Amino acid sequence: MNDFQMPLFQALAVAFILSILLNYIIYKFSKNINFQKQEKEKRLSTQLIPPFGGIACSLAFLISTRLIGKADDNFFLIGTFAVILSILGVIDDIYNLRWYVKLFFQIILVIYPLFTLKLFINLESLIGIDLNNNLNFSVSTFWIIFIINSINFLDNMDGLAVVVAGSICLQIAFVSNYLNQYKLTDISLLLFITIIGFFIFNFPPAKLYLGDSGSLFIGYCLGFVSILFNWTPSHQTIYPSALNPVLLFFIIPLLDFLVVTTHRINEGISPTTGGTDHISHRLLHINFTEKKVLLSFLLFSFLCFVLILISIITKGFLAYFALILLISLFIFTFLKVKKLDVLS
Repeated sequence: MNDFQMPLFQALAVAFILSILLNYIIYKFSKNINFQKQEKEKRLSTQLIPPFGGIACSLAFLISTRLIGKADDNFFLIGTFAVILSILGVIDDIYNLRWYVKLFFQIILVIYPLFTLKLFINLESLIGIDLNNNLNFSVSTFWIIFIINSINFLDNMDGLAVVVAGSICLQIAFVSNYLNQYKLTDISLLLFITIIGFFIFNFPPAKLYLGDSGSLFIGYCLGFVSILFNWTPSHQTIYPSALNPVLLFFIIPLLDFLVVTTHRINEGISPTTGGTDHISHRLLHINFTEKKVLLSFLLFSFLCFVLILISIITKGFLAYFALILLISLFIFTFLKVKKLDVLS
């Protein structure tokens, strides 16, 4: 069994079918269960929709990764801890854990693989200091926890987390394939196809939600994949080897996170409290339909990717111009969205 290996396209087909099948089973078994959290928070939907799609996604993903060959130690350890975090998400979906309890376990589940595998964002090299990687590990831990919770933040409307996370998966797959990092390409495509299988049940109007089990799992995988990406440019580029441009693929989670947290802090509301003040909710308030919101996020993600890609594969003025446009687009969008009223 250890030598079993399936071609990637066949594994993708199996992952897609398996994701649909598992999500369908979970939907059938949980649709009549009263699982709604007892919490006093403003939510976009009050319908009793099962929030356990993440269980199916995580199982389909882990099984399909085994189909393309025996996973190396890095992916096996990360995948194991991702499943543990997904289980924590299930417990949270059922019992509504305190935010600091979830954060504590997130820190533990992130720190151990980072230190064991010696993975980090090399910030010390970028700024020219040597702190024995203490700063690198601290920044890397913060980064992955940010990605975990920002994807969790984005799971606030039917299909939204899937559209954003799926776009990031495809972007990482494209760039990693371009730079001959085929293991990351395979992993990114398998993660993409499993959440697309779930998207069938999550497309507006949703029959199934990711829940914390899914959003935490996806955020964990994406956070580690972004650090596993080995950026060693072979030609002149505006990005030094210590600055991984793949981190820029997470502009949308960062943008939504900043919009929400700054608004809640200004209003004297805890950032950990759920609400209808996300970018998606503000667009709904100006009469966007849910499908138009999803399309807007998809187009914005594609535009950002094009600018990032130009800055990666070109040199000189064009590369710097693309990066300046990207930064300007981010600032402009943040300021524009901040002016939109929240959804009541």
